[in-house]
Amino acid sequence: MQATLPNGLRVVIVPDRLAPVVSTEINYLVGSAAAPAGFPGTAHALEHMMFRGSKGLDRDQMAAIGARLGGDYNADTTENVTQFFYTAPVDNLDVLLRIEALRMNGLTLAADDWTHERGAIEQEVSRDLSSPGYVYLSRLQSILFAGTPYEHDALGSRPSFDRTDTALLRRFYRQWYAPNNAILVIAGDVDPARTLAMVRETFGAIPARRLPARPEIHPGPVHAQTLQFPTDYPVGLVAIASRMPGQSSHDYATARILSDVLCSQRGALYDLVPQGRALLSSFDFVTKADAGIGIAIAAFPKGTSPAPLEARMRDILRTLRENGVPSDLVDAARRKELAQLGFAANSISGLAESWSEAQAIMGLQSPDDEAAAFAAVTPEDVNRLAREVLDPQQAITAILTPRDGGHPVADKGFGGAESFASTPDHPVTLPRWANDSLLALRPPETSVQPAQYTLPNGLHLIVRPASVSHTINVYGTIRQNEDMQEPPGKEGIADITDELFRYGSTTHDRVGLQKALDDIAATESAGSDFSLNVLTPDFDRGLDLLAENELHPALPEQGFRVVRGNTAASLSGLLHSPEYLFQRAMQGAVSPAGDPSLRQARPEGVMKLTLADCRAFWKAAYRPDLTTIVITGDITPAAAYRAVSRTFGAWRASGPTPVVDLPPRPDSHTSVMKVPDPSSTQATVSLPESLSLNVSDPDHFALNLGNEILGSGFSSRLYRDLRVRSGYVYTVRSHLTWKRHRSAYSISFGADPDKVAAARNAAIHDITAMQEQPVSEDELAMARAGMLRGLALQSASLDTIAATYLHFSDLGLPLDQNDIAARAYYTLDAIAIRDAFRKWIRPADLAEIIKGPPDAP
Repeated sequence: MQATLPNGLRVVIVPDRLAPVVSTEINYLVGSAAAPAGFPGTAHALEHMMFRGSKGLDRDQMAAIGARLGGDYNADTTENVTQFFYTAPVDNLDVLLRIEALRMNGLTLAADDWTHERGAIEQEVSRDLSSPGYVYLSRLQSILFAGTPYEHDALGSRPSFDRTDTALLRRFYRQWYAPNNAILVIAGDVDPARTLAMVRETFGAIPARRLPARPEIHPGPVHAQTLQFPTDYPVGLVAIASRMPGQSSHDYATARILSDVLCSQRGALYDLVPQGRALLSSFDFVTKADAGIGIAIAAFPKGTSPAPLEARMRDILRTLRENGVPSDLVDAARRKELAQLGFAANSISGLAESWSEAQAIMGLQSPDDEAAAFAAVTPEDVNRLAREVLDPQQAITAILTPRDGGHPVADKGFGGAESFASTPDHPVTLPRWANDSLLALRPPETSVQPAQYTLPNGLHLIVRPASVSHTINVYGTIRQNEDMQEPPGKEGIADITDELFRYGSTTHDRVGLQKALDDIAATESAGSDFSLNVLTPDFDRGLDLLAENELHPALPEQGFRVVRGNTAASLSGLLHSPEYLFQRAMQGAVSPAGDPSLRQARPEGVMKLTLADCRAFWKAAYRPDLTTIVITGDITPAAAYRAVSRTFGAWRASGPTPVVDLPPRPDSHTSVMKVPDPSSTQATVSLPESLSLNVSDPDHFALNLGNEILGSGFSSRLYRDLRVRSGYVYTVRSHLTWKRHRSAYSISFGADPDKVAAARNAAIHDITAMQEQPVSEDELAMARAGMLRGLALQSASLDTIAATYLHFSDLGLPLDQNDIAARAYYTLDAIAIRDAFRKWIRPADLAEIIKGPPDAP
């Protein structure tokens, strides 16, 4: 259903019966392109301030509502659109609509709030400037769109934020945040007529406004040039970029098909990898409303010259431009894009996003218009566009060269996805409309469980039917652990074996298998984790191809040599990269010397591995009795069982069942390690420790619930104290990691180097407070509501449903674990949380690992 209110608000309502969940996405048709000159981050700054309160809903009330909803809420700013989205139980739709209406009609924009938020948003800028990829893309955008509003990234800059005040933000808000400049998309288990009536009642009185003229994007000519960037990546990258049509262009569908052709696994660019000429290769299409960027990317080993790879990439692009692209790849890409549109209903939030993109960015009436555009693309269209955009005289080439980050340095220590809410530090009285919807929690109800089967060969099959689209999804995993299963001296063989599944089966070679999948527009991957996404009519054929690849991989000699060489070359750079050293330091901080988790493949060892080693590992580690398959979508349990029995039933295990679980480990103790990262301007910090309990201990529920209060999300004590009150960090979270026999706890944050010590001390203070005093009843009520509603929201996506079942299977937990958890969260009290934190969390034993600028204090 689509409607336009008298005040100009466009409303799109899309029913989806997958789960009792709703997603709202309000799209304001303004972004950074409309920012005042010299203030490129204005739209981004206002996005943040939309979470700081409005008339009738102050910031503390908004934070409390967000915590109780238990869903996902966030925002995003692009050059042309700013989006705010919520996903929550459908019973709370009225609350979501009220929030958006109040923010549209009367944002507070207090000076003190901007002062606090500016510190956090500047941390976000520092975080992104620490990414070589972001620095490259920002420079590329400034060249391709020089002299236009697209010249600057939507993020903004520190100098512009320092000059920004609330008067500027208020002018921008009054100009653009109006119902006649917004599109509200609602997707989920809703009744369209009733929902539209709710929207009319909630938004109808907000007046329309006269909108300013919209900025126009008319980029000038581009002249070829080559850029050089040092990076902390473990491999080097060659990137050849060109300007592409935007999403509002009549050529957008053609551009998307061209992009798919260029990154096809049957294409010449991808073929660089199996030829041994590149470690990886792809074609990325960075889309914007009025223009886009196409980037051909390939990786080369650290320490080698990029010149041969660059020359070969140029040859490929020139050949495609001059001779045209293969017509069968155009046909395959067209089928793929049409099939992908069919999968949108498998996620309620994804469905809202799909409609938002079509209407707010592409200027279409529905995704059906997008499908019609894809269906009309011809090979001649693609070849015409290729001649235009793959012109070497207008290409911007970049060489991203890895450099060492140094080595971790022992130190004595300090001595002493974005969202914007904070947990109030006092009881909050909610508005009546929110209180009535959110305050009362009913006892958890038992959820509908999937069908389960165990095949005679031990394979575990789980089936969750859903008739929301004519698609079927298969997700599989084989319980493996390379640290426990790789023979001594054979480190790296697990990864090589996994990679070799890309080289086809004993029936179809690599290209032949991909061609068979392209013919039915299926997406497939095989290995220790495997999957298939396919349209319902082609399910049997798709499952045949998946089983063929999974059970009868080719494991060819030539492919093995290429993968082994690429693996060794990648390791040469990886072992010296700051991110690897950071992850290694974290693992070493919580594991004893000699622990299996500390095993590491080395280039020289990898080059000694043989194809016989690979075949032996495959025979021993790939077995049905350690395999779980989840099937979701348009299929009955009986039909799924018959299909899996036919394709996987003859699979047999060989030899004794391997031990795949790491053994228990002792408590870790405090240590400090610094990892220099010359490419970083911001410090990334982890404070980890091992835990003695595991996922089967009932105390883990109390720790989970307490962690929701302490630091698992945007409405937490850590977020309040380290970001909102102090501006020390941009993001901060605390994590609990659960395994069958070992677990861990950690706090992670990103901060400017001079704020790390203060942020760490504040985090330790918050942990200690959890152990000293019971949490407040208000905090407990919000956390309980959030956790219970969050469990219910896991059914809002078929991908999430399958991932949850696979996760429980891996941990050896029953598939109704969420029901068990819900009953625990409903009954746990503040004393149980305090006692669990006292018993299991050890602030004095937290290690400290810092990755950041080499000269940081």
